[in-house]
Amino acid sequence: MAEIKEISKFHIFSATYQGSTVRWDTFSVQDKLEIAFIGRSNVGKSSLINSLCGNRKLARVSREPGKTRTINFYDVQSRRQVDGVEERQRWHLVDLPGYGFAKTNNKNTADWSTFIAEYIKKSPQLALLCLLVDARHPGLAIDREAYAWLCGLHIPLQIIATKGDKLNAGEKNKNKREIANLFPTNHSPILYSSLKGYGKAELNVELRKYQVETKSLECQKIAEDLNSRLDIIGDIYFSYKSKRQ
Repeated sequence: MAEIKEISKFHIFSATYQGSTVRWDTFSVQDKLEIAFIGRSNVGKSSLINSLCGNRKLARVSREPGKTRTINFYDVQSRRQVDGVEERQRWHLVDLPGYGFAKTNNKNTADWSTFIAEYIKKSPQLALLCLLVDARHPGLAIDREAYAWLCGLHIPLQIIATKGDKLNAGEKNKNKREIANLFPTNHSPILYSSLKGYGKAELNVELRKYQVETKSLECQKIAEDLNSRLDIIGDIYFSYKSKRQ
């Protein structure tokens, strides 16, 4: 992926597929923040990920709902400019399987539900969960059930209304208000169109807020490593000094 030269705003300049798993801890790395995306099957999750990362071939887009059957991890690099200084971050974008539809047997469906729940509940690196709903159909029962369950886990939640380009101006305003009322969070819902590209800047603003934590964690780790090294140097010095005496 070619790097974007404009660095005055937060943006993703590199994203690569890392791997797929059904275990929450397979690719989890300490101090590497994770932002996950979840939504019902065929809501446009893969298209949004490709649009957000600027790579149409990153996540496989299928016309058959329920094709994502594992937790997919993407290694993402982003950057922003703070007080004239460029800051770079490295984090995981996590693509969770769609809920509500899958051409598979009941046992597989139950297994998926189990490992999705396990990931969301257990991953200590999960900083933000983005719930995708179809902008054309606000308030579907299956989305409201997912929202209620996720709210009970007390994880920061961002609602993203996909396929916004399918609505006219009046419908966009009406449906966005309805979505905000049905899915209240600490963040305003974002109306997104993977085809037209709008909503991307707004989503980047929200993602940027969580990169502060990444930097602070990295600084904390550097400080801990430095203190550890200083302790070792101190032990060596005092050992040497005692022998000299």
